[in-house]
Amino acid sequence: MGACLFLIQVVLSSTRTMQALVYDDFGAPLNLQEVPKPDPASHGVVLEVRACGICRSDWHGWKGHDPMIEPPNVPGHEVVGTISAVGEKVEKWTGGERVTVPFVGGCGTCDQCRAGHQQVCPNQFQPGFSNWGAFAEFVAINFADENLVHLPGSVGDVTGASLGCRFATAFRAVIDQGEANSGDWVAVHGCGGVGLSAVMIARAAGARVIAVDINDEALALAEDLGAGHVINARKAHDVAEAVREVTGGGAHLSLDALGSPETCYNSVANLRKRGRHVQVGLLVGEHADTAVPFDRVVADELELRGTHGLQAHRYPALLSMVEADLLQPRQLVQRTISLGEAGDSLREMGDFATTGIAVIDDFD
Repeated sequence: MGACLFLIQVVLSSTRTMQALVYDDFGAPLNLQEVPKPDPASHGVVLEVRACGICRSDWHGWKGHDPMIEPPNVPGHEVVGTISAVGEKVEKWTGGERVTVPFVGGCGTCDQCRAGHQQVCPNQFQPGFSNWGAFAEFVAINFADENLVHLPGSVGDVTGASLGCRFATAFRAVIDQGEANSGDWVAVHGCGGVGLSAVMIARAAGARVIAVDINDEALALAEDLGAGHVINARKAHDVAEAVREVTGGGAHLSLDALGSPETCYNSVANLRKRGRHVQVGLLVGEHADTAVPFDRVVADELELRGTHGLQAHRYPALLSMVEADLLQPRQLVQRTISLGEAGDSLREMGDFATTGIAVIDDFD
C-alpha cells in the first residue's frame, strides 16, 4: 500500500512540474531546471509547447538589453503549442487547439488595441520578456481571446514556429509598414532570420530585392531565397552608392534588419527620392541614439518608420500566403534541436556565426 501511495505521489508531482531552460541573471549560464508548471490566468491559457524558435531577441533579453525582463527568466517567444488548460474568462478557446501567438500580445481593452494596434499595446504581454517563455515544456499565455492564432493543418509545428517573431515582424515591415509593391526595389540590410524572411516576403510581393550583409554564406542563402542582387558590405567601398547603382537611383523601400549604426545609416542613405526606410533591428545601449542622414530625409522627402511585431488579426493574411505556397518559411529552418541544446544555440547568436533559423522541437 505504501509503495502504491508513493507511486501515486510521484506521478502527481511529475504533472505539476516541467523542464525549462532558465537563466538566473543576465549573461548567466542557461540551465535545464525542474520548475513549477504554470497555471492559466483567468483570461489566459497554458500551452503544451510543440516547437519554439530561437531568436536574436531572446539573446538581447538574456544579455540584459530589455528592461521588461527581471531574472530569473525563461526565454522563448516563437511558439507553437496545444492548449492544455484554459482560464475561466476565456471565451474563444476550449482546449486541445493547436495555436501560435504573436510575440507582442495586446490586452484587448486599451485605445491601441481597440484601434487594432495590439503590437504597440501599453499593457502588452510578451512570453520570454514580461513573463516566462517557451523554452519549456509548457508556457502560460495571457489575453488568449485577443492573441491566439489557430494554425491550419497544412502548417506544421516547426513551420509555425519559424513564422514567430522574425517572419511575422518581417511581414509587417515589408507589407504593412513598408507598403512594398510589385516592381519596387527593396534593399534588406542584414541577412539573419528576420532579414532573410524579409527577402522572401518582398520577393513574394513582386519586388526586386537586394540583400546586404558581411557574410558570404548568408548572402548565398539570400540569393537562394529570392534576392536578385547581393552586396557584401565589407567589400563594397560605399554600400549606399552600390545600392543606388544597382537600382538606378536608390531603393523604394529599405529595411535595417540587423540594428546597428552602420546598417541604419546605409538603409536611409540608399533610398531614392520619396523612399521609405523601416527600422526592424533593435538599436540598444550606446547605439540607441544613432545618426541618420537627415539632410537627405528633408531634401528627398524620405519616410522613416518603425515596426514592432504583427497583430493576431493580421496572421490570416500571412498564413494565406504560406498555404498558397507563395511563402515557404520552412526553408529558413537550418536545424531543429532539443531543449537541452537551446542554451548553446542562443549563446552563438552573439557572434553572428549561424545562418537561418534554429527551432526546438524535442522537449523530452
